[in-house]
Amino acid sequence: MAIQIFGTGKCFETKKAQRFFKERRVNFQFIDLKEKGFSKGELEAVVNSLAKDFSGKEEVLDFIADPKNKDFASFKYLDDEDKFHKILDNPLLVKTPVVRNTTEKKASVGFCPEKWENWS
Repeated sequence: MAIQIFGTGKCFETKKAQRFFKERRVNFQFIDLKEKGFSKGELEAVVNSLAKDFSGKEEVLDFIADPKNKDFASFKYLDDEDKFHKILDNPLLVKTPVVRNTTEKKASVGFCPEKWENWS
């Protein structure tokens, strides 16, 4: 299982996600969104994985965006493609942690241990 955790070093939810995988001795790659954002492929993979639970890409982008972020006011009125590019340009706009299982092509947003338990 190949796990990527996107977040920030100061985010308590991200730290809890890291601890969850450490306790289970699952190796993961931590990507600090303050230093490096999502690649286009990574963000597309997260959106496609989450789209199974939503009716469209717009709902997924609205779901992963953090309404507490100062840039959210301008974000919510953009169309889908612009929202996608806005997140690529400003990765701190997303809720953290974003956890991605690259082996099974699954992803989650926020602290979701019940989902991660089902990942092999």
